Amino acid sequence: MINKKLRNMKKIVLILLIITKYLSAQDFHLSIYDASPLFLNPAMTGLVDAKYRVHLHYRNQWNVLAIKPFQTSLASFDMPLKKWGVGLQLSNMRAGAGNYNVFQALLSSAYYVPLDKNKFHNLNFGLQAGINQKSVEYKLLTYNNQYVNKDGGYFDQNLPSGENFNKQVFFIHQVNAGILYYYGKQQTRLNPFIGFSAFNITQPKESFFGSSNRLPIRYYLHFGSRINIGELLYIIPKVLIMKQSTASEQTYALDAGYYFKNENFFLLTGLNFRIQDATIAYIGFKKENYTLKIGYDFNTSSLKRISKMRGAFEIAFTYIPLKNKPQTIKNCPRL
Repeated sequence: MINKKLRNMKKIVLILLIITKYLSAQDFHLSIYDASPLFLNPAMTGLVDAKYRVHLHYRNQWNVLAIKPFQTSLASFDMPLKKWGVGLQLSNMRAGAGNYNVFQALLSSAYYVPLDKNKFHNLNFGLQAGINQKSVEYKLLTYNNQYVNKDGGYFDQNLPSGENFNKQVFFIHQVNAGILYYYGKQQTRLNPFIGFSAFNITQPKESFFGSSNRLPIRYYLHFGSRINIGELLYIIPKVLIMKQSTASEQTYALDAGYYFKNENFFLLTGLNFRIQDATIAYIGFKKENYTLKIGYDFNTSSLKRISKMRGAFEIAFTYIPLKNKPQTIKNCPRL
């Protein structure tokens, strides 16, 4: 019985060590990343030929492991105003036994600059600003110097932790910016796009211990092209490169959409490969004002022995009410 407890304890410690490694290597991210445009690039704010856009997003990661899962919830609203776009994004990230939580509220704006008289070539500039509230219930946490190596091994929270938390909750500001180019001509074979965004550009101080730790700038580079195969079928090969401090991620993806004339809806599907981390598959549909995508991360990192390749579940829903007098809809990287 004691040997079984020791094996289980060793397994849990191994899981925590590996996850801690990955927590230090990557910031909060989404797998169906461009379903949430304000999260990907502030320059995409209001980039929709409609009255407005409402987006809801939920992600649940590591639910299979013997710890609390990482949960991400996001909601956003944006709308076009002539050459401007304005929006609001609210998100909440929660993870771990100490209920580490990050709530974020961001106002977003963008300005559109057509580069030719036909408005086929377009350049967008975007800016976001807001606040983050970060909190942790540190009294729920356990530490290595509280581990008692008897009776199968356990953590005794009555023992001193050796950690001196200065605060349980703090607020920091956040400023993000982005730029986006896209080719929006209709009835053409290719519609390329490329965007660059930077987050935490003021590098605010953040610490539960009163130290001078600064939040590193996070950079996104995303590019690809919509390829119209025919009247009913299109594909979008695309790449996302992320970098923050010494950590980086690369995602290579292929989206596809097929239009069913009789039912008047698009069937959507996609496959993403996040290098040395996960393979992501999603399926969805777009009908009239509604778009729904459901995806799953199959873990391919060094954690796959324990996770059995099970990673994260993700769902994205978008509502876009059309204008009373529909205009020509430009091909852009929002679908």
